[in-house]
Amino acid sequence: MIKVLIVDDQALIREGLSLMLDLYDEIEIAGEANNGEEAIDFLKKEEIDVILMDIRMPVMDGVEATKVIKEKYPNTRVIILTTFNEDEYIFKGLKNGADGYILKDVSSKELVNIIKSVHNGEILFHGDVAKTIASAVTDKKDSKKEDLFHRLTPRESEIAKLIGKGKSNKEIGEILFITEGTVKNHVTKILDKLELRDRTQLALLIKEWKKDI
Repeated sequence: MIKVLIVDDQALIREGLSLMLDLYDEIEIAGEANNGEEAIDFLKKEEIDVILMDIRMPVMDGVEATKVIKEKYPNTRVIILTTFNEDEYIFKGLKNGADGYILKDVSSKELVNIIKSVHNGEILFHGDVAKTIASAVTDKKDSKKEDLFHRLTPRESEIAKLIGKGKSNKEIGEILFITEGTVKNHVTKILDKLELRDRTQLALLIKEWKKDI
């Protein structure tokens, strides 16, 4: 059972999502919140697996709330669910650690599948959002793809693949029997070699070009 918190300033949206997701046995709606601040207060009382987070909310918006939540509760997955396919919001959300970015026109079945995938550690983006991010991340020429990944050592390739699966530095260290500090050092080198800004861009690049590594 995946415990979900719905965060949206519109009661109608919260109620609709709750009714829709209640139809699926694998989902448990643990609660609702009107804004990011309420979501953070909720997490102080109860553990949540996945948060469906709106962006534009009063008091504290979804982007700021995501940053705080990922810092304090790194095991809680955050899916930004919004009507806005705007680059500024997308990249701010990703920078703050969002695990997915979904437009509200997604079907109930798609949403449940996304919740399950994100809960399992994947990073997912729906529809036009995925195209926007892929365009920003994969703006290098196709002819350079193979050369980019050949810059990595075997160990760096292992770590890159695990990041592509949504693993944290701690989880990667446990899997590869190395310290978390060593993982951080490798990640820094990987980002530098591939000319990427952060691990989210790396995860997206791995998903886009995984056959090349």
